[in-house]
Parts: sequence; structure tokens; C-alpha cells
Amino acid sequence: MDVALSADDQYILTADRDEKIRVSLTKAPYSIVSYCMGHREFVSKILVIPNCPDLLLSASGDSTLRLWQYKSGEEVHCCQLSAICGPQATKPDQKYTVSRITYCCQGGYVAILCDSIPTVYIFQLDATAQQLLYKQQISLKHKGWDIAFQEMGDLWILQEDKEAPLLMYRACDGQWKAVTDDKGLQKMSKYIQDNWTVFEGFVGAGSCYSHLYKASFDNMDEYLQRKEKKLQQQKKKKQDVQHGSSEQAKKKMKTEEPSL
Repeated sequence: MDVALSADDQYILTADRDEKIRVSLTKAPYSIVSYCMGHREFVSKILVIPNCPDLLLSASGDSTLRLWQYKSGEEVHCCQLSAICGPQATKPDQKYTVSRITYCCQGGYVAILCDSIPTVYIFQLDATAQQLLYKQQISLKHKGWDIAFQEMGDLWILQEDKEAPLLMYRACDGQWKAVTDDKGLQKMSKYIQDNWTVFEGFVGAGSCYSHLYKASFDNMDEYLQRKEKKLQQQKKKKQDVQHGSSEQAKKKMKTEEPSL
């Protein structure tokens, strides 16, 4: 699902759909240093914090953001996205699977984009307390495709809209506000518009995570029916095998009967 390297390139971190994050030595990936365990669904994104190189940020299909001391595998903070984003949810069972994470060293800002949700959520890392503080959300008119912090701290958002494919936000008095008169933004937006055919195949695309969630049985009767059907299939298979063995034994006995 995702891969990350430590700042000194000594460790390689890998995440998959089995809920675990593996921390290995880069020169000997088979040598596991630790496991970061706690997520209840597949791990979608991981990021080693550039200016806090011992901290790892992870996101999962369980709608959580978690902070780790990854060398020891210790979880130091867990943020329930459903508690933050829940009031804006359009569906009662809405999942907040993070599809993009980006980090800004200036101010320790973390921005995330969730799968199929047109909103960017912004947090701030308190490195001393080792926790994430929720700051703001930016609502989009269209589905967000990608996000990234510029080196100077501006937040860029790529969205599913040919007329306004790029958005830029800048921190001002503790709030992130839209910037519209930036020449770099205008130039890049024009370039994307002129090459929109590259993006047309992604317009209207569905979730790429839906098939990764664990199967659940909300209806016990349905579960019991499936279980009974499986048991009947196993029983029939066993009977067929026994019947086949019996028929073979009869044929063998018949061929071995002495002729008079």
C-alpha cells in the first residue's frame, strides 16, 4: 500500500492491507526491527516526519490518524477522524480513508485528503507533546485528487475541475485562506487546462479502497445461512469421496473373484 524511508535512510517502512507497519533495516529488509500495530483496517498511507525523524504518521481504512515512535513500535497518539469530520458526514457509515498526506516543516502543519470526500483537513503537530491538533478544514466544490505543501509553506490542491484545476491556500493569522492572484498558480492552472486530456481518464473514477475493507456480516441470519451452505457443501464432497471409494472397492472385489 505504501513505503517510506527514514531521514537517514537506515530504515525502510512498509504498510499493507494486513493492518501492520513493518520497520526493517534498509540494507537487510528481511531483518524486522519493529512492528507498529494498532490499526484495525488496511494501512493506506505512512509518512516519516522530516523534522522529527523518529516519528511516523500513518492513516488507515479504520478512519484514524496515528503517530508512532516507529523504532520501538510504540503508538503515541491516535486521532479519530470520524469524531472530527462526523458532523459533516453525508452518510451515517461514512469512512475516512486517507488517500494523501503532506507535511510542512514550517509550523508543523499536516494536511490530509480522504478518499471520495471533497475536503482537505489540516492539523498541526505538537512535537513536544507528540500529538496532532485539529486546526481547520477546507471544503472543495469538486473531488480532490492531490495535495502538497510548497517549500515556502503554501498548500496546493489539485481537484477534479477543468475550469479551476489548481487551488492555493496560505496561512494567515492562524487560518488557511485562498490565494487567487499568484502568477505561479495562474501559470500552472493554464498548463493543466491545456493538457487536460491527461486527466480525463480519472474524472468520475470511484474509490480505489472499497475492495480492501474487511467483510462484515450485519445480518446474523445471512451469516448462518452462508455457514450452513458451506457445511452442506463439505458434507456432500465427503459423501462423494466415500461413494467413489466404495464403488472402486466393489469393482476390485469383482475382478478378483475366482472363475469356476
